Amino acid sequence: MPPRPIVSPPRRITRSSLARFRYGDNSSGSKENSTPPPADIEDIIPNTTAIRKRKRTTTLLEASSTSPRRTVKTEEEVETKVTAPPASRRQRKPARKTVDAKTGEATVSAPSDWEEIYDAVKAMRSPGGVAANAAVDTMGCERLADTTTSPRDQRFQTLIALMLSSQTKDTVNAIAMKRLQTELPPHAPGAPPGLNLENVLAADAELINKLIWAVGFHNNKTKYIKQAAVILRDQWGGDIPDTIEGLVALPGVGPKMGYLCLSAAWDRTEGIGVDVHVHRITNLWGWHTTKNPEETRLALQSWLPRDRWREINWLLVGFGQTVCLPVGRRCGDCDLGLRGLCKAAERKKVLEGRKTRESTQVKKLEDDGSIVKIEELKEEETIEKDVVVNEIVKDEDKELLTTTNQFKGSPETSPKQRENVPKRQRKSNKT
Repeated sequence: MPPRPIVSPPRRITRSSLARFRYGDNSSGSKENSTPPPADIEDIIPNTTAIRKRKRTTTLLEASSTSPRRTVKTEEEVETKVTAPPASRRQRKPARKTVDAKTGEATVSAPSDWEEIYDAVKAMRSPGGVAANAAVDTMGCERLADTTTSPRDQRFQTLIALMLSSQTKDTVNAIAMKRLQTELPPHAPGAPPGLNLENVLAADAELINKLIWAVGFHNNKTKYIKQAAVILRDQWGGDIPDTIEGLVALPGVGPKMGYLCLSAAWDRTEGIGVDVHVHRITNLWGWHTTKNPEETRLALQSWLPRDRWREINWLLVGFGQTVCLPVGRRCGDCDLGLRGLCKAAERKKVLEGRKTRESTQVKKLEDDGSIVKIEELKEEETIEKDVVVNEIVKDEDKELLTTTNQFKGSPETSPKQRENVPKRQRKSNKT
């Protein structure tokens, strides 16, 4: 037998060896096997931010000895990265102090968006707003004086109301003031009863303490009222001081009470009356970072326009009593949270409030201009059951089906009807 020819082992097939059979060589003059091998699919890391687009190209292949020149259309997937523009975030800057390098004069710039926040709160505090009808609107200290008395007695009652308002709700303070105005006896026969300087000087401390027992720290306030009455009689001629220095010198009277008393009693605005509501809310907005109401007053007076010094106390106190409560803030009802103006708004409440407002339509009538509130009701989902119907029914079973359906649909059958039913059908109905 002739010897067998030596056969070399089969060549290992790799991707580079198979690359010469592929289409898509961009240069028409280059050879097929001269191109580098394509990138392995396992080495490609997918990019989630990339968008795949198909690019159609036309490749011209050279004519060979066996085939004429022909045009081949190929499709390639091209990945293009599209980067979304960064979301524009509202820049909130607190009040900041700047010093001029040339003159050395220090100026305080107002917080960003403070006017937009102020106008939004003013709209909520207006009649019909979400923060309207607060307790301070009807029972504030400047509204508790009896208008039937003399101007001197009205100023004295305003001072007493402010002294009682510390750590006390407006409703409780109004009740205590009403008792002093009606139950305080006259200092002499024939003198008018009620709350005035002479009756307070003549009244016993125990009686005053009994009348104001509902307010906070009523024991200390009773002492302060009696001591202040003596100072007013001896140093101020029976009237209250008309300066902030004289007011804060009275026992139990601080800067907040002094500036509010000047505004309400003497109609003079020389400072901002900052209580716990004003201090808390302005810090929540990020206007400043202060530790106590006195620091807040100085910070506000450094940049807030003077024509708003008197109004801001009324605005923020009522806003803090109705919407921005110390506990359980109503961020879902607040326009500041819904419009993204309050950095301390609770996100969950804001989202719920937005959904509620989206499901409510407010339409204005053309005739009388009244507002009608229409709530959209969600349509109930109805579930349809698929009913299988046999297309072919035997003729023998038609009569049986009709009779059984009649008896199943009726709640009760009479004995005469049962007699007409065959025995076999009775047994099937029982089972």
